[in-house]
Amino acid sequence: MPSKTLEEYVKSLGYNYRVLKKVYDEVLEGKIKIIDPNPPKVFAEYLLRLDYSSWLWTTITLVAISVVSVYLTDIIPQIIYLRYVAGSILVLFLVGYVTVELLYPDEESLSDLERLALSIGLSLAIVPLLGLILNYTPWGIRPTPVLVTLLAYSITGGFGAAYRKYRHVKQTKMRS
Repeated sequence: MPSKTLEEYVKSLGYNYRVLKKVYDEVLEGKIKIIDPNPPKVFAEYLLRLDYSSWLWTTITLVAISVVSVYLTDIIPQIIYLRYVAGSILVLFLVGYVTVELLYPDEESLSDLERLALSIGLSLAIVPLLGLILNYTPWGIRPTPVLVTLLAYSITGGFGAAYRKYRHVKQTKMRS
């Protein structure tokens, strides 16, 4: 089958919901493979292209909201509920999510449900381990050291995962 851009393929079938649904189903079934004609050439380009790195920037934003909400609660007590929600997402999901992304950079290696389940499970395993490590440091288990540790783990793991994903994209491009 000759190569076509997605736009050319959809245009040849006609633009409507039925056609777009058909194309979407064909992609899911593996009949059509969508390849980026201009993948990022360097890691900085990968980070700046949101079609590749939006997951990373969303994660960093959620971590930042968690950190800011902890410190703003003393000034603006009304945001306590934001603190609860953002903190729960950070502790129960994001720590495991960056770990899963770091361990499995290939999108096809796990389904979305598997990624969700592993993210929650790994968060429930990693956060107590980080707390145990903090317990044996001079800082102990207090809000600021716990927050800094979760922040550092999430950001470092996120950028590590982004680099692994970038290398995977680069290797896939070389094979094509």
